[in-house]
Amino acid sequence: MKVGVLALQGAFDLHARTLEALGAATVRVRTAAELADCDRLVVPGGESTTMSMMAERSGLLEPLRDFVGAGRPTFGTCAGAILLASEILDGRPDQHCLGGLDVAVRRNGFGRQVESFETDLEVPALAAAGLGDAPFHAVCIRAPVFERVGPDVQVLARVDGRPALVRQGAVTAAIFHPELAGDTRLHELFLLG
Repeated sequence: MKVGVLALQGAFDLHARTLEALGAATVRVRTAAELADCDRLVVPGGESTTMSMMAERSGLLEPLRDFVGAGRPTFGTCAGAILLASEILDGRPDQHCLGGLDVAVRRNGFGRQVESFETDLEVPALAAAGLGDAPFHAVCIRAPVFERVGPDVQVLARVDGRPALVRQGAVTAAIFHPELAGDTRLHELFLLG
């Protein structure tokens, strides 16, 4: 199995190193040819508008949509969750999304950088996969908020009653940065799925 990590901007290197520590072969994806060689994909945190523009300029936007639309396992974190949404509520008019999840997302939903926070989340899907039942420490940096979650979207964890980790088919998205937690279980769950 080869796992691509979208490497246009953002925290891609930490994701790649986490996956490599778990034994996965990784590719830092910057071209359509590199994406075509992958079985799974991580769309990291960063700045969602910049990532959207860079994907368009590099010719990756449609290949990314095709990858996600084909039901290939994809994991988006923070800005990656924004890109995977079907609707961005407060994005720029020229900002693109991949439409992998039936969710409406609001960028910086918890506020600006100074309102960033950390919290422990109960994630029953981890225990169900045999990965333990300890809470997962979520690092939320200018985190987005899922304002609407479609009927086919499963909520796997919540922050203050709001969805924080969701899954629809082969697509999973977190509003937080699991690569910063020092806990590899969500990456392990992604590799198992």
